[in-house]
Amino acid sequence: MSAFQPAQPQRWSLYAGFEAAIADPSAKSELKGWCGLALTSLAIAGVFAFLLVLARVPYTNALFPWPVAFFQKGLIIHVIFSFVIWFLSIFGAILSIASHRIAEGARKGVMLGRLALWASYLSLPLMFGPAFLDRGKASLNNYVPVIVDPVYYAGLAMLAIGLTLSVIRFLSLFPRRTGPMEPITVAAVSGSVIYVLALICFLVSWSKLAGNEVNGDFNESLFWGGGHVLQFLNVSMMLAGWYVLGGMALEQPVTRPQLASLTQALLLAAALLGPLFYVLFDAFSFEQTRAFTYLQYLLAPSSLLAAGFMVKTFAARAGTAPLPRDDAGFKCIWLSFIVFGIGGGLGLFVDGADTRTPAHYHGMIGGATLVFMGLMFRFLLPLMGRAVTLGRAVTTLIHLYAWGQVLFSIGLFVAGGHGAPRKTAGGGHGIEAISAQIGLYVYGFGSLLTVIGGIMFIWIAAEALLRRQ
Repeated sequence: MSAFQPAQPQRWSLYAGFEAAIADPSAKSELKGWCGLALTSLAIAGVFAFLLVLARVPYTNALFPWPVAFFQKGLIIHVIFSFVIWFLSIFGAILSIASHRIAEGARKGVMLGRLALWASYLSLPLMFGPAFLDRGKASLNNYVPVIVDPVYYAGLAMLAIGLTLSVIRFLSLFPRRTGPMEPITVAAVSGSVIYVLALICFLVSWSKLAGNEVNGDFNESLFWGGGHVLQFLNVSMMLAGWYVLGGMALEQPVTRPQLASLTQALLLAAALLGPLFYVLFDAFSFEQTRAFTYLQYLLAPSSLLAAGFMVKTFAARAGTAPLPRDDAGFKCIWLSFIVFGIGGGLGLFVDGADTRTPAHYHGMIGGATLVFMGLMFRFLLPLMGRAVTLGRAVTTLIHLYAWGQVLFSIGLFVAGGHGAPRKTAGGGHGIEAISAQIGLYVYGFGSLLTVIGGIMFIWIAAEALLRRQ
């Protein structure tokens, strides 16, 4: 199949339709709320990322009087805010945009939208606070790590309620839509259903765990199934971001809309297996755990399909006109391909016991985060009339973050190959191989680059978001 070339590219503008839909001040305010939530979560996570690096890099961990159990609780806060809340905030922003688009800018579901934001913002101090309290044990379980404290669980519940209200608002408007059915709307539909499927997995697990002691094993079982399903939501939003950034960079659809819808359908079909695993297998059995592990391989077809056809379109464009290499969104796309691809490739060699596992998922998280950074600069902030100058500073932060993540992942992978354990602080980790030590130093340097790029992103985006109109 040849690369997609629309018949009349001069009549196509992805941005214009959404700009009209978000013209109302209340729509801009709602979108600003979700972007503010996203940047706040990243800012909190960034502080802890730097402290965690100091706690792991050889010898620097002995230079500071770290609080008791700081590494474990700090790691939980970092993961929750940099991964769970950050990604779900972007999902909330896309739901907000899609809701206004399908209503053609009409003020529908405004109250639900406000309640969703209030609940989501309330979740932040509820989850952040227990890290400073002398109570609650750290549960470093996968996907949604927990501080075992009622306040922390209340924070998770408020975040879930906030996103659920946003999903209800969008799905209630969808049957009565008057706006067009575009790929972003399709992604919002797919993401909404996947989010509901993840909630079903969490609720089923919780019901089957009733009466058990709340500890690390409890939380691992509680969040294992739904956590895997949430990864399909994250990739769904990433693919939507690829489509938006590619279309805006080329000023034409970067793939056929039908193909974009197909990739979302593939993700949704795979996610539907999640709740089914609770019917086919005994809850928390080895067979069910393995089924959810293998389910992650179904993230690949939609990602490879979307990336492959986008590369084909870029190649065809390069044969007739220069590629928009200076476009920030275009930079985020191709760097996302690299970082996400490295993360996915490393995932073929993980066993869950050493630092090869975080090397894998940080690569994939980093690839998605690059797309969301591009969305913030090229799409979300301009929609609110808060565009930033996409000059040298933005280019620098994008490259710092991307290549920092590459070094971060490769360094951790090398150290993990020599037995460096996951989720532990300390310089030596009980390993003496010089290559493993080098890997940890590469990891530290990559982390520093990533943190600098992240700080620059937060600073530039927050300044635009908060400045007076």
